[in-house]
Amino acid sequence: MVRAHVDATLQTPHPHADFLVDLGHPLLNRVVDGFVKVGGVGALHAASQDTYRFLLQEETNKKSLEKTVQRMGKEAVQWGLVAGVYTGMTYGMQEARGVHDWKNALLGGALTGAALSLTEPNPRSDRVVRGAITGGAIATAAEFLRSLT
Repeated sequence: MVRAHVDATLQTPHPHADFLVDLGHPLLNRVVDGFVKVGGVGALHAASQDTYRFLLQEETNKKSLEKTVQRMGKEAVQWGLVAGVYTGMTYGMQEARGVHDWKNALLGGALTGAALSLTEPNPRSDRVVRGAITGGAIATAAEFLRSLT
């Protein structure tokens, strides 16, 4: 049974909002959670960039607003898919290996980087390899920094 819960606190100095969907399996829960949270960040990223572009233009028309909404949707899906794939891969490796360490982040980041580079219109093998190396490096660095705090 699917259950959803939204928790929001708007107190100063730290406003907080949390979204939880229970799909009955921890892997699915984490993938959906990552998709929704990071997908929202992607949409806000596109909106903020286009807002700045609108401020620089002298006029804004219906077509430019429609383009902004399309871009927000596209970036929300892209960012959400990246987060969902990464979260699912790291969780799956943690469950398979029985250990939570930087190696899970490295492999999850590498696979996510490769998958993201395959979404380009004309993916080439060198770009896929660079995406895997970059994704693995960023994820591993983030895991090391997370363990320091």
